[in-house]
Amino acid sequence: MSDRSIIDWPAWTDSPPGRYVLAWEQALLDSVVSNAFGYHALQLGLPQLDALRENRMSCRALVLDAASGASSPYRYPSASPAPSLPPDVPRGPNDRHAPDGRTTVWCDLLDLPFEAQSVDLIVMPHTLEFTRDPHRLLREAERVLMPEGQLIILGFNSLSLWGARQSFGKMTGRPFVPAAHDLIAFTRIKDWIKLLGFELERGRFGCYRPPLVSEKWLTRFGFMEDAGDRWWPIFGAAYMVSAVKRVRGMRLVGTLKAKKPVLAPGLAPVATHKTHNPRI
Repeated sequence: MSDRSIIDWPAWTDSPPGRYVLAWEQALLDSVVSNAFGYHALQLGLPQLDALRENRMSCRALVLDAASGASSPYRYPSASPAPSLPPDVPRGPNDRHAPDGRTTVWCDLLDLPFEAQSVDLIVMPHTLEFTRDPHRLLREAERVLMPEGQLIILGFNSLSLWGARQSFGKMTGRPFVPAAHDLIAFTRIKDWIKLLGFELERGRFGCYRPPLVSEKWLTRFGFMEDAGDRWWPIFGAAYMVSAVKRVRGMRLVGTLKAKKPVLAPGLAPVATHKTHNPRI
């Protein structure tokens, strides 16, 4: 792995710990997004993970950050418009990062080019760990999500052995996982999304093996998966948070049918009283 202060995602995902984490996240996302329904779904960042693979929405897109500078793990190509896919925003000329049948949208993640309340599902795999302003990114996600829309966040758990090795590695210039900034604690993520009006739907931890770089040693510690999930779940190396956007005062109801008042048998409506002008 690289000795730079920021590890490139493509290089890290080819390493044994990278494949280990992404395998767990891919399997978890496949089971979660398959139950999300609507019309528009977005994945913000990390093209090495196909977060929307099992989702059945008709419009799915991969959104990559073109404005994060050196902290971005992706290279921004020259943009060209793709008018066939609304909204009309810059896209990569060959959509080289998007899976088959989808489009890559290049933009500033802190200023998403989508209308308010227009997206049904947003998945952010490790996106908050690379953005320069995670609060603003969450506000943008809340803005574009429709009422009852779903937000899914994945990240590295700072309260784990992996988080401890990452903190020590950054001090020595040898980080263990790719992140442009300090890892964000799971509890802090929960507080942030609650303040934005989201309702936490589920949370899940995983990847309990020690932070090792060898495939052989990672395999030997495979027994820790079941033990960790049962005895120390909050110390998993990675986490997933799923939340639903709630709008105060909104209530979903079925189609309302207006009913005419029914008169009791034998009764007639009261006659309208006529007003006479008095003589002067």
